[in-house]
Amino acid sequence: MTRRVALVLGLAGVAATLVTAIVLATSPSLIVSLDDAWNLEMVEWRNPVLTGWALVMNVLGGGWVATILVPLLIAVLAWIGRGWRGAVFALVAFVFSAGLVQLVKRALGRDRPQDLLIASDFGSFPSGHTANAAALAVVLWFLFPMLWVAIGGALWTVAMGFSRTVLSVHWFSDTVGGALIGAGAAFLVAAALWRWIRPPRALAEADDRSADPPR
Repeated sequence: MTRRVALVLGLAGVAATLVTAIVLATSPSLIVSLDDAWNLEMVEWRNPVLTGWALVMNVLGGGWVATILVPLLIAVLAWIGRGWRGAVFALVAFVFSAGLVQLVKRALGRDRPQDLLIASDFGSFPSGHTANAAALAVVLWFLFPMLWVAIGGALWTVAMGFSRTVLSVHWFSDTVGGALIGAGAAFLVAAALWRWIRPPRALAEADDRSADPPR
């Protein structure tokens, strides 16, 4: 991946979320009908095992665990594996993602489903839990660019979004918007701090090329 691609992906993710928020605020009929259908389906699927799993995901993906503990653990892991620059990149990406989520929540003020199973804060769109998961997935992939990290991050994000709809604490479109804005925020930070998070081998090769005399 190049810096330009990271920038384009970041802008696309954030822009798609903002466009969805505008549609929800102006002419939401199509999105609302899809959300209603998905929410009714999730209510039918509920059982003690699925609900219990979703409640565990609720703890892992939000509150002090996701906003304090996980970012600090990832920062320590990044420092060990990639140095202090990797740790700073991770923390900035998490803070930027959370900030964008709260701005959109406050601006739109979308109501949550009425049959939600747990109490939650103001604003349904976008899903903060899903945004945290997506930002985590992108950050880990940039720090440790391996296929299994990418697959694991994608599965974690999908699972988090699904769990939010199982609990009816979010609409389906909230989780999609959360995934887009969380990943988009992380891509934008990666583009801004590109030389800090490129793989060490790529940096060494780039330095070697710049040091070669022109022919």
